[in-house]
Amino acid sequence: MEVGIISMRYAKALMAYAEERGAEERLYHELVTLAHSFRTVKGFCAVLDNPIVSVNEKFNLICTAADGDHKPSEEFIRFIRLVLKERRETYLQFMSLMYLDLYRKKKHIGVGKLITAVPVDKATEERIRQTAAHILHAYMELETVVDPSIEGGFVFDINDYRLDASIATQLKKVKQQFIDKNRRIV
Repeated sequence: MEVGIISMRYAKALMAYAEERGAEERLYHELVTLAHSFRTVKGFCAVLDNPIVSVNEKFNLICTAADGDHKPSEEFIRFIRLVLKERRETYLQFMSLMYLDLYRKKKHIGVGKLITAVPVDKATEERIRQTAAHILHAYMELETVVDPSIEGGFVFDINDYRLDASIATQLKKVKQQFIDKNRRIV
């Protein structure tokens, strides 16, 4: 089977189970944390794919990645046990991302990422979040990232759109214009 099909089936089943148990929001937060762990912890996927690592060690690792020191929800534990029993831990990252997508669509949650060269104060961040929420008619989750390589301005990703008003991009465009213009001269 294909990764997308497997992941979507598990995510839909988890969503239905979570709705039935009234644990959608708690599971959502656990899976947000788990997805973040997949993105940031180098080698996390490799450990889950490693056949030498026992199922109990994988279970403990996943629970720690999802909730840290807190005890994960019963629904999360049952889901992870099912995934490990069926030996589908390779697809866990994709399952969690699919669940997040399903939950966000159902609850009308937009996702945005603001990249700036310097940190943005909380008031500006909140104003951007509220403006985007008003435009999209949805609640906005906004992640802010500081990336000095953009040299100034900002890059704003919202759902599938990107607004790039960074100095680095503007300089690249000017450079390309000079190159294009000089090609005509030669």
